[in-house]
Amino acid sequence: MDKTFIPKSYHPLLDIWQTEQGIKFIKDTFQTELSGALKLRRITAPLVVNSGTGLNDNLNGIEAPVHFPLKTLDGQEVEIVQSLAKWKRYALWRHHIVPGMGIYTDMNALRPDEETDNLHSIYVDQWDWEKVISPSERTEETLYQCVRSIYSALKRTQFLLSERFPMLETFLPEEIHFVHAEELRKMYPLLSVKERENKIAEQYKAVFIQGIGGPLGDGTIHDGRAPDYDDWSTETRPGLLGLNGDIVVWNPILESAFELSSMGIRVSPEVLMNQLKIRNATDRAKLPFHRLLLDGKLPQTMGGGIGQSRLCMLLLRKCHIGEVQSSVWPQSTQDACAASGVFIF
Repeated sequence: MDKTFIPKSYHPLLDIWQTEQGIKFIKDTFQTELSGALKLRRITAPLVVNSGTGLNDNLNGIEAPVHFPLKTLDGQEVEIVQSLAKWKRYALWRHHIVPGMGIYTDMNALRPDEETDNLHSIYVDQWDWEKVISPSERTEETLYQCVRSIYSALKRTQFLLSERFPMLETFLPEEIHFVHAEELRKMYPLLSVKERENKIAEQYKAVFIQGIGGPLGDGTIHDGRAPDYDDWSTETRPGLLGLNGDIVVWNPILESAFELSSMGIRVSPEVLMNQLKIRNATDRAKLPFHRLLLDGKLPQTMGGGIGQSRLCMLLLRKCHIGEVQSSVWPQSTQDACAASGVFIF
């Protein structure tokens, strides 16, 4: 069954060429706003990494990356990245970045196991960012301050876009609301995770849901997170876990919660081993990246990813991610969009 959903009243506010102009404007503007807000320098990122290094993102541990032997490496396997969550921390170490400063990059990835729909594509493009912090900054306040800075960059980009294209009126609220996943579970105990996100996003329009990946009060998790980058198992206040989370806004076109960013304070050596044990993944401790971290060579960092196509889709008032990026779509998706007059690349 095709998962593509076209709202009955949907009509694109921009034509194809205006859309292309809007995409470029958003990408140029937001990366400038983001780098200024968080003190980030642009860095060139890899498309492929060596297999067996631990640098690739394992996501939930079941998604297989695209991999192939490389002739120039005598047949050694390499992988197309699924994200740069761990590579960025390694890059900060190699570039000797000092605390308070960081990097951002245009990340392009392939996730061949992704199930495509209005929001998901096998092609992933995002601004991946990472900055060095001191161990004493491993706090909720550090996390919240960073979230507010990112949200301000989002609002600034939306305002400037509306000046360029007056038909795209601003809709993001002035402030972003903070809620822990455990608090959200208690608020709506009978609802699914997606239904909880819809409720809170519709109420506040922009929320940061904290504690993604760690066990909640009933033993479930809000959503999956790999054990070797975000810190989701550190107790930060009584009964609540996690120094990470997602920025979620209300999408007025799809009338649903819309995740824009996953981010968090990264694992310390102690937290890494704890989370590897929780996920029965202690074998990863032998990989080069993990050894560097456990040996105390990598800096303490925080970071995340912000979807480029996701942000363009939201601010340009598009109903399908294929309207702002070129990818491969099932025939059923192409047919559904064509029948509704929705142009996808």
